[in-house]
Amino acid sequence: MQKNYLLIGTRKGLVVYKNTTNGWSFQSLHFKGIPVSLSYVDDRTTTWWACLDHGHWGVKLHRSTDLGQNWEEIAAPKYPEGEEIKEGIPASTKYLWAMTHAGNDKPGQLWLGTIPGGLFFSNDNGDSFDHNRSLWDQPSRKEHWFGGGFDHPGIDSIIVDPRDSDHIFVGISCGGVFESTDAGKSWQVRNKGLIASFLPDPHAEFGHDPHMLVACRSNPDYLWQQNHCGIFKSEDGAKTWHDVSQKDGPANFGFAISVNDENPEQAWVIPAVSDEIRVAINESLVVCRTDDGGKSWNEFRTGLPQQNCFDIVYRHGLDTAENYVAFGTTTGNLFLSDDFGESWNCLNNFLPMVHSVTFAHS
Repeated sequence: MQKNYLLIGTRKGLVVYKNTTNGWSFQSLHFKGIPVSLSYVDDRTTTWWACLDHGHWGVKLHRSTDLGQNWEEIAAPKYPEGEEIKEGIPASTKYLWAMTHAGNDKPGQLWLGTIPGGLFFSNDNGDSFDHNRSLWDQPSRKEHWFGGGFDHPGIDSIIVDPRDSDHIFVGISCGGVFESTDAGKSWQVRNKGLIASFLPDPHAEFGHDPHMLVACRSNPDYLWQQNHCGIFKSEDGAKTWHDVSQKDGPANFGFAISVNDENPEQAWVIPAVSDEIRVAINESLVVCRTDDGGKSWNEFRTGLPQQNCFDIVYRHGLDTAENYVAFGTTTGNLFLSDDFGESWNCLNNFLPMVHSVTFAHS
């Protein structure tokens, strides 16, 4: 189904672009002045979701069933009374960071991931949410999960296998990758082959930092992650991971990653200088694409700033659809490619900081 909209979650609202006969152009602004941590589109329907991070009122959750003409606020998921992140630290919802539907065979069912590391499930299209106890009670959580850029760990990625909606992966920063084959009743760690150079034991079972986890829709056993310590790929459903970072080039550290829906060997990343610096490499913006499963990486710069550039791209700030690739940056630049990322047009230089980019159909 053709994607005709771009939903841009920014530091000051949700910006919507539409693809018309004259190209992509600004259409509307929603939640003006309020940070939108994530926009999500349920591709089973035309429902749009906006996760807000209101500075005073905390997290808010809104949905629209008419392409943003009207929005309905619904109660954001809450942790059970008395729940603790660690001993003496009460658990409350600090950030809404990942969202996906629960499968085409489960209408109205949704998964939502939060900081401080809790996974929530809705059986009624978001009208209510239940806390997934089995992941929260995972024995590694209190001792080995910790915040990666935030004070507490967070679920930044949720993948539901399109072949089997009971088969789910989550990416936790910092904690690692976990898999359920029984719709969240139990979870297994899936970090074999990952490197965590920031830990005393780089090969530790827990504590890894998958910045973003994605799977190829047509071949979900192929998973990719942009990790804090490089780019990793799995061809066996996350049982083992292999480092496919570019050894003598820029494709290494970053936050965002996307994979082609039909070709599991083709993926995109937008690299940056690592750790405390976190700016564009050599003050120039580059998009890297592999067409052979990470054996080699191509660098694409046409249309992107190549000097005095400090932009990086956050975890959810990159999306792909058919031949389109789009991303938004921390300095409010929005770029679009219609040739699989080989050349770029700038749609806007003056947005607020971009948190998420999402293609949507009408």
